[in-house]
Amino acid sequence: MLRALVAFAPVAALLTVTPGAATALVVRSAATGGQRRALATTVGNSVGVLAWGCFAAMGIAAVVATSAEAFTAVKLVGAVVLVVLGLQSLRGHRDDPARPAPGRGAPLRDGLLTSLANPKLAVFFVALFPQFVPDGAPVLPSALLMAAMVVSFDLVWYSVLAYLVARARRAFVEGPWLARAERLTGAVLVGLGVRLAFERR
Repeated sequence: MLRALVAFAPVAALLTVTPGAATALVVRSAATGGQRRALATTVGNSVGVLAWGCFAAMGIAAVVATSAEAFTAVKLVGAVVLVVLGLQSLRGHRDDPARPAPGRGAPLRDGLLTSLANPKLAVFFVALFPQFVPDGAPVLPSALLMAAMVVSFDLVWYSVLAYLVARARRAFVEGPWLARAERLTGAVLVGLGVRLAFERR
């Protein structure tokens, strides 16, 4: 199993550093709320990754990856989640002082929902995980170990990203750059949601 994990490590690292919805969410959380909110977003995303690892071991991910109906359902839910989050960022919480700030659990929830509603994770786990599971090895522990490796890379990469964005946030907190960054990530999230809605398997 150790050899399988070593072989899987570059794949996990590539999945982590490839920009996507999780990256945009972490940047948004770090820009609007600092490192703690970005870490909460990362933890939510990581729980979703571990969940997909379990789904892969139980065969649920295979159903999503191979069934057009299941894939479309998850895809549309994911698209709605991304578009809603993006529109929230485009509106900006600073535009209306009377609007309540998001709760402390919002970043965790957003990260979890985005991860769970990402059908690409189902395809990823179904297409790649079996190639790294040694013959005769139990599937569930193997899937969880590889999912944990992805989570470990995520925690390191997104923590560094959150730190850098938070440092920039302190530099521009008094100017218009913070609001612009929030709107930019909002536009990215909306774009990712629209692309996901029209994406084929």
